[in-house]
Amino acid sequence: MTTKLTVTRPGALTTIQDTGRTGHAHLGVPRSGALDAPAMHLANRLAGNPEGTAVLETTLTGCALRPDRPVTAVVGGAPCRVTVDGRPAAWGAPVRVPAGAALDIGPATHGIRSYVALAGGITVEPVLGSRSTDLLSGLGPAPLAEGDLLPVGRSARTAPPALSGAAPWPAPPAELVLPARFGPRADWFTDAALRTFLTATFTVSVHSNRIGLRTEGPALERKSAGELPSEGMVLGAVQVPPDGRPVVFLHDHPTTGGYPVIAVVPEAALAAAAQAVPGTPVRFTVG
Repeated sequence: MTTKLTVTRPGALTTIQDTGRTGHAHLGVPRSGALDAPAMHLANRLAGNPEGTAVLETTLTGCALRPDRPVTAVVGGAPCRVTVDGRPAAWGAPVRVPAGAALDIGPATHGIRSYVALAGGITVEPVLGSRSTDLLSGLGPAPLAEGDLLPVGRSARTAPPALSGAAPWPAPPAELVLPARFGPRADWFTDAALRTFLTATFTVSVHSNRIGLRTEGPALERKSAGELPSEGMVLGAVQVPPDGRPVVFLHDHPTTGGYPVIAVVPEAALAAAAQAVPGTPVRFTVG
């Protein structure tokens, strides 16, 4: 029989995520997937899963689950308190959760997003090849709600994997430094704006989400007040809306947009953005 998890506390925003659905941007479908992919991959490896197995991505407040059969869980990403039936359990390492026990993933003490990998993975039905929740288009499973039942696949392992030492979990950034390449619409901005982009310190806005990391700080001035026709947008695009504050597109970003893109941040640098709390200083560098 399939193991099922009952959601007893969904948290502020807990979604199912994997590596996302690629190849559908021409249909208006973004990739989605785990914002902190390295954390998801490491949690899955410790749980004995392939790297892209579906996990839970929590936001700030964690979640709580109750399995109907024994399961092995790994909680990683943003550090948080983990308990099993009220007793402290390991964060960042495999934990055996007995049938009927309460697995509680507490609020993040640093960073934003924790990842809960279950041995065997979350096996909801995939949509367009992925089990990821897409908050922009609404594809995939809805964010967790109290009372939801989540199926868990059969694990290839019967015991937690042996660890030779502490797993290398990166710390959430105290300062977010994002490498970028200018373009494709850097020529829409004044020379002063380009200098400001490279020299100013912005901060992470409280309005950031899975769609984009919004910033607060100095406005970037355009050369003209005209508007672009909508064009394709990519993961990591740094779009500048009319208020002049850069927005870094994350995994649930729209696939088209009409505001100019001053630069693009490579995907490898975006995992740190997923864990940057509001108020974190942000700097852009262009090599």
